[in-house]
Amino acid sequence: GGSREGCGRDSCKERIMDIAVIGGGGREHAIIKALKHSKGVSHIYALPGNGGIAEDAECIAIGAKELDAIVDFAVEKKINYVVVAPDDPLVLGLVDMLDEKGIPCFGPDKAAAIIEGSKAFSKRLMKKYGIPTASYEIFDDMDAALKYIETCPIPTVIKADGLALGKGVIIAETRDEARVGLRTIMEDKKFGASGDTVVIEEFLDGPEVSVLSFTDGKVVRPMVSSMDHKRAQDGDKGLNTGGMGTVAPNPYYTPEIAEECMTKIFLPTIKAMAEEVFKGCLYFGLMITEDGPKVIEYNSRFGDPETQVVLPLLDGDLLEIMRATTDGTLADVDFTFRDEAACCVVAASDGYPVAYEKGFEITLPDEHEHIYIAGSKLVDGKQVTSGGRVLGVVETAETLGEAIDKAYAKLEEVHFDNMYFRKDIGTKALEALK
Repeated sequence: GGSREGCGRDSCKERIMDIAVIGGGGREHAIIKALKHSKGVSHIYALPGNGGIAEDAECIAIGAKELDAIVDFAVEKKINYVVVAPDDPLVLGLVDMLDEKGIPCFGPDKAAAIIEGSKAFSKRLMKKYGIPTASYEIFDDMDAALKYIETCPIPTVIKADGLALGKGVIIAETRDEARVGLRTIMEDKKFGASGDTVVIEEFLDGPEVSVLSFTDGKVVRPMVSSMDHKRAQDGDKGLNTGGMGTVAPNPYYTPEIAEECMTKIFLPTIKAMAEEVFKGCLYFGLMITEDGPKVIEYNSRFGDPETQVVLPLLDGDLLEIMRATTDGTLADVDFTFRDEAACCVVAASDGYPVAYEKGFEITLPDEHEHIYIAGSKLVDGKQVTSGGRVLGVVETAETLGEAIDKAYAKLEEVHFDNMYFRKDIGTKALEALK
């Protein structure tokens, strides 16, 4: 979109921009809150948004996978820039469709988003370019996969090739578990067509690190590292979830490791993607093994709930950075991450990630700048719970210990019936710092 004629706003110095953010979770809320502080932002739409996001953006009832409706809306409203936050619309090619209409986007096009859309693609890419990762085999025939499971090292990791809401991974501790897991994915089609092909890979051991990075396809600018807490219960027990909390920075991600990741993983990945130029946010899921850092997975977008701890530490203009990834000018933009710590504790509905009740009213403290809503809707002007993960409470401080204490103190001011949260977010990171 071109700059507005006549402006009609307070100032003509900055280009006034209407922005649409695609998605409706805690990650999108964090992105929207950060964009509100960017220069030149006039109006933010969220498609579909949620009950909490409605405080910070105009929510439009169009789902993240309703690509044609999104494009029509963006054209009709003369949207200047679209931030495509979730994986599905990226892999389905929303950026390409908007690009055809002359609407610039934050996020990779369909050809580049395959780095997350297909585990088999990303494993082959890493093998070809010598990027350190777990050894693996790829199968689209179940009998061949079952045969392989009889001899492969145990524990082993079985992954559905396609997108499965971050849940398409089974860690099998025994051959029996591996057989059952494989049948669940390939025969029972638990993840639909995403499981037509599977990747069976070596189980890696060590601390996990998430590193989100901005890239314009030429340079990579890593954000502050973070540590996710995937399991539902304290002590990393219970089922895997979308994430029960995060802290940043991750103490296992030392300056030495960061340097090794840049030379052996980050830059080689961008080089490997030279044909499918990757622009946007490239997420590196890393395992710090005895043999050094290895890639567990790539994501083609901001992680959730990593975004919630990373963006509050950003010293820079998010929209300016995002536009630079689109324009290929990231090297020219000045930004850093503050030398502080952040902690996010997720408040979920009891029973998540399996079955839970919803529809309970949410009470927030008056000051809730860094409370990011993931699953709520407005009913008669009140926010009520509508998802498994309801919200994330984030606090920043000079030390990690302080950030954790502040986040839990703030959480005491939040209420909804059936509220559940882990009480040990950041404990492991504090131990590592000792």
